[in-house]
Amino acid sequence: MNQGQRGEPRLLQVKGVAFSYPGLPLLNALDLEIEQGVTLVTGERGKSTLLRLLAGDLAPQAGWVAAGGVRQDLDPDAYRAQVFWIEPATNAFDQRTPREFFGLLAAGTQRLDVGVAVEVAVRLGLEPHLDKAIYMLSSGSKRKVWLSAAFASEAPVVLIDDLFAALDRPSIEALSGLLAQEAVRNDRAWLVAHYAIPHGVPLRATIDLDALVGG
Repeated sequence: MNQGQRGEPRLLQVKGVAFSYPGLPLLNALDLEIEQGVTLVTGERGKSTLLRLLAGDLAPQAGWVAAGGVRQDLDPDAYRAQVFWIEPATNAFDQRTPREFFGLLAAGTQRLDVGVAVEVAVRLGLEPHLDKAIYMLSSGSKRKVWLSAAFASEAPVVLIDDLFAALDRPSIEALSGLLAQEAVRNDRAWLVAHYAIPHGVPLRATIDLDALVGG
């Protein structure tokens, strides 16, 4: 891993984490310290598993993770408030409209700014769909809803899997511009899983899972 400069805050810590599926070793004694800015997660396998571990959807088989100084295994509810994550394939919000979905997150632990979420959604081309039920939207439009919420969240750690999946070219360009703005903030850490560096986005670090899987 390409680490940032010393002395700057680590918003996400991973200590001694191990995880494997039956017959498929993935992570072994993984140590990471993630700082503010955008960190790219690459590799042929393990990207989604790593993000789900960091989100708290999966439990490490050894070791621990902490966000904002809160360990997930010791206080999962407080940890969840430090991390923004939406499972890309979820259907849990299908009966909600995007506007209702943003309000639901804002009323929970995500500390989301609904106005910002709507602004980002419009920038990503979702304005005609803001009051349609999410189940009516295409896969790409659903992902735009999750991404709009990510940019509006005030959580210090944001996890995004398969960054540009199912997105059209204008949305990819708009998303890259938004992410480039986030890259220079000093109070948030973004971990994005993708096979290559997003165009125009300065990276704080890169995690190459091909060098770590089964290590």
